Amino acid sequence: MAHTDSAGELATAPIGRLLLRFGIPSILAQVVNLLYNVVDRIFVGRIPEVGPLALAGLGVAFPVILIISAFSFLAGMGGAPLASIAMGRGDNEKAERILGASCVFLLVMSVVLAGLCFLIMRPALLLFGASEQTIGYAMDYFSLYLLGTPAVQLTLGLNYYISGQGFAKTSMLTVLIGAALNIVLDPIFIYGLDMGCKGAALATICSQTVSAAWIFAFFLGKQTILRFRRQFLRLDFRVLTPVILLGLSPFFVQVTDCIVPLVMNAGMQHYGNDYYVGTMTVLFSIEQLLRLPVDGLCQGAVPIMSYNYGAGIPERVKGTYTRILACSFGFTSVISWLIMLFPAAFIAPFTDSARIMDIAVPAIRIYFGGMMFIGILYACQRTFMALGRTKLSLLGAMMRKLVILLPLCFILPRLGFGTDGLLYAELIADVAGTAIVFGIFLFNFKSMLKPR
Repeated sequence: MAHTDSAGELATAPIGRLLLRFGIPSILAQVVNLLYNVVDRIFVGRIPEVGPLALAGLGVAFPVILIISAFSFLAGMGGAPLASIAMGRGDNEKAERILGASCVFLLVMSVVLAGLCFLIMRPALLLFGASEQTIGYAMDYFSLYLLGTPAVQLTLGLNYYISGQGFAKTSMLTVLIGAALNIVLDPIFIYGLDMGCKGAALATICSQTVSAAWIFAFFLGKQTILRFRRQFLRLDFRVLTPVILLGLSPFFVQVTDCIVPLVMNAGMQHYGNDYYVGTMTVLFSIEQLLRLPVDGLCQGAVPIMSYNYGAGIPERVKGTYTRILACSFGFTSVISWLIMLFPAAFIAPFTDSARIMDIAVPAIRIYFGGMMFIGILYACQRTFMALGRTKLSLLGAMMRKLVILLPLCFILPRLGFGTDGLLYAELIADVAGTAIVFGIFLFNFKSMLKPR
């Protein structure tokens, strides 16, 4: 009965309190999850003598790794809102079918992805910005990381089903346990055992494996509402098709967010050198510090909006959206200005290279010029997802990166802007892309609240 009451609070408790309850753990989870990548870069960037080149190598590998991670969104961020809607309608069996099919899908997909990446690893890394000086560092990290792909996919994908049930703190602990272990293991493996980039990768996959074990213990335990049922643990594409369709939006957001760094890294290598690639690694890291807390807040609101939409309470959906819009835009505005006013303070943790610092300080002021509007974009995108609006969510996901940013990444450098052209492309896309998605959202919001 306590479990039912826990889920039912989504329809009755004050929205502000629910956002604190779900949003804060989700924000903390995103920030802590960020530590996996950022801590690796901080430790690797300070390896004596080879730090800048090793950092550039990781900078090339990380977007590829994040593309692999994006596949977990198909089942996780696509399935969890649908499971929450089903729970809101009192159909827990349907929610468990979604959970079981998603778990098997994540496992099968992770094995396939790891195998494919092993086959194309070297040429792909060279294509996306690695040089003969940095390819060794990129491959050292990437080849070992791939061995932990199943644990990474299961951890990332299934954790959304924990928060979707109302267990935000448990979801946060999933990430916290892994990230804390990663922070401990990184210096041991990188410096203590002199493993360099391989040590960073080994620390990450060990940590993610522990997190995956924690998740399975939860779904097999007494606390969970939704459980693994043997009869539902299969590739049921009648269940998976709507899950994957809804998950395409966050998948494309992540993939395009990663394709852009790959294109930019290649451009920085072409118009600049390894130090410019290293600079982009730093800028992408700082961007994650800005984006992920906002994404955490908006993702924390998804179970609230999904459950109330399923329960037929549109005014609570609207109330939740307006609150996350205000908070998200406020946060990205303040942090963007702090980054542009005090760039050195944000760059220094990642590198002690004076050459990278000289490049990064002016670059950051261009790159983050439109980043304050990202909060609006994320609020709209997560609301599309929460209400199961697949087409609108996908359209919004593609607009900023694929339609605007990528073409500009090819056009502006060739117009004589060089490496600065890549930075201006990001600024223009952030402003124009957000404006278009927000317009689409306002035009469709009333109709979205009507039950289907």
